[in-house]
Amino acid sequence: MALQTVLKTCADPINRQILDLLRVSPLNAGEICSHFSVSNGAISQHLNALKEAGLVRSQREGRYIIYELNTSVLEEALVWMQSLYARKDEKNEAKSQSALISTPQEGLPK
Repeated sequence: MALQTVLKTCADPINRQILDLLRVSPLNAGEICSHFSVSNGAISQHLNALKEAGLVRSQREGRYIIYELNTSVLEEALVWMQSLYARKDEKNEAKSQSALISTPQEGLPK
């Protein structure tokens, strides 16, 4: 799934709350709705957005649809975000090394 879609979907606070609920255990739509003061239709739209982003999977069990967190998509996003920090750390390390080399040390001849 496109990273842009994942990040945009995660930007919505209700979507993040739903993901938090599903982090604990899979739930059906009614169980998810019971945690919110918005309409069932609104929660349905949020669940659809989460499914389209690949953040949530659903499976029919009898007359219920059970939603569960799809961590593989989140892992891809985290790997990308961590790579940003790794690049930043590499640059900071390089700056520190060059500062040590270019700064005369006390007690050493110039």
